[in-house]
Amino acid sequence: MLTIHPYLNFSGNTLEAFNFYKKVFGGEFSLVLRFRDTSEAGRVPEEHLDKLMHIALPVGQSVLMATDALPEMGHHLQPGNNFHISIMPDNKREAERIFNELSEDGKISVQFQKESWGEYFGMFTDKFGMNWMVNCKAED
Repeated sequence: MLTIHPYLNFSGNTLEAFNFYKKVFGGEFSLVLRFRDTSEAGRVPEEHLDKLMHIALPVGQSVLMATDALPEMGHHLQPGNNFHISIMPDNKREAERIFNELSEDGKISVQFQKESWGEYFGMFTDKFGMNWMVNCKAED
C-alpha cells in the first residue's frame, strides 16, 4: 500500500522539535539516526556530527519524519522549502514510475537510486514548486 508522510527540515533543532511533537502526540521514536552514524559523516563538520540525519515518530497511520538540514550539506532553509512530501510505494517499479512522472519538468536534486542505507531514494521539486521524496525498500 502506498503511503505518504510529511518530512520536515529544521535548522539544527530537530530533536527539540520532535521531543515537543512526541509530548503532544505520544508514542516513541521509531528511528533516530545521527550524521556521525552514516556514510555522510565525512561531509559534516565535527560540531554537527550529533545533529539528526533522520528521525521518525509514528503518528496514527502516518509517520512524521525530519532532518537537521545543515547549510554545510547545501541546505538554505526558508518558509516553503522546509518540508517535503515523502512517498513510500510498495515496490521499486512503482517508485520509479512515480518519481519519473512527478519530477517531469521539475528540478531533480537526488536521482532515484539505491542509497547507502539500502533502500531506493530520490528527491525533487515538481514543476509547481512542491518538494517530494520517493523512497522504497530494495527488492531482494
